[in-house]
Amino acid sequence: MKKIALLPSGSVSHEAIRYLLGDQPVELVHYKLISDVFMSTVEGKSDYSVIPIENTIEGSVSLHMDWLVNEVDMPMQVEWVYPSIQNLIGNASEFRGPDGMMDFSKITKIWSHQVATAQCRQFLAKAAPQAELEQVGSTSEGVKIVKENPGKGWAAIGTSLGAAEHGLDLLAERITDHDNNYTRFVLIGHEPIAIDRSPEHVKTSILVTLPEDVPGALHQVLSAFAWRRLNLTRIESRPTKKKLGNYYFYIDVMAPADSVLLTAAMGEIEALGCQVRTLGSYPGYAYESEKLGVK
Repeated sequence: MKKIALLPSGSVSHEAIRYLLGDQPVELVHYKLISDVFMSTVEGKSDYSVIPIENTIEGSVSLHMDWLVNEVDMPMQVEWVYPSIQNLIGNASEFRGPDGMMDFSKITKIWSHQVATAQCRQFLAKAAPQAELEQVGSTSEGVKIVKENPGKGWAAIGTSLGAAEHGLDLLAERITDHDNNYTRFVLIGHEPIAIDRSPEHVKTSILVTLPEDVPGALHQVLSAFAWRRLNLTRIESRPTKKKLGNYYFYIDVMAPADSVLLTAAMGEIEALGCQVRTLGSYPGYAYESEKLGVK
C-alpha cells in the first residue's frame, strides 16, 4: 500500500487528498510541518507528499514553491484543485451571549495557518477585530490547540473535518472573503500514481534561468512558446537566492513533456543559453462537486 505524507489530520490537505483518491487504498502519514512532509518522501518514509502550491486569493505559496525548486529534487506526479472552505471553530458554549446567540466579542485569540487567516481578513475585521491572531503550521494544528485549551476564549480557522475530528463546534461557516477560494495541490514522488478517473489535462512545469547580461532574453523565451501556439497557464519569477537581481522563471505549459512542440521549444530556449529544468509532467484534475457528489 502506498504511503502519502501530508499536513495533520483535519487540514485542507487531508480533505483534498481524500477527494482526489476517493476509496483508493493508501496509508496517510501526517506531519506537523510542511518541511517534514517534503522530507518524508525524500528520505523514503513515504511514496508521495501532498503540497499546496497556489491559492485563488493569495496566489503562490512561496515557501512551498521554494522547497520544490531549491530543497528537493522530486517531480510533480499529479495536480488537482480543491476548494479551501474555512470555518470559525471553537467551543460554542464559551461564546454564547445571554440570548443564546454567538458573541464573537468574547474571542481573545484566533489560531490558524497564515494563508487561511489571510483568506478571512474581512470576516475577522468585522466579527472579531479584538482577537489576537496567532500563526501555526496548519489549520488543523490551530484547531488542536483550541481543543487543548478550553475556557480561554480561543478559536481557530479550519475545516469542518478538523472540527469534527477534535469534537469542536462550527461557530461560523464559510468565512472566507471570496466564494471562489480554491487551492491547487500537487503530489510529488518518484513514480506516477494511478487515479481512478480521467484527467482534465496534461501539464508540464519547467524552470527557466536566463543567461546574465543578455538583453531581451525573456522575450525570446516566451516567443519560443508563442509561435508554436503552446498555452502557458502560469509564469512567475522567483529569486535564485544566488545573486541580487538574478531570477528564475517558473512556467506551466499545457502540453506533455514528450510532445514535439514542447520538446522543440525547450531546445530553442537552451540554445539561447538558458538553463531549463523540468519539475514534472503530469495529469491535472479540476474540482467536480456536482459530478462526484462532494460538498
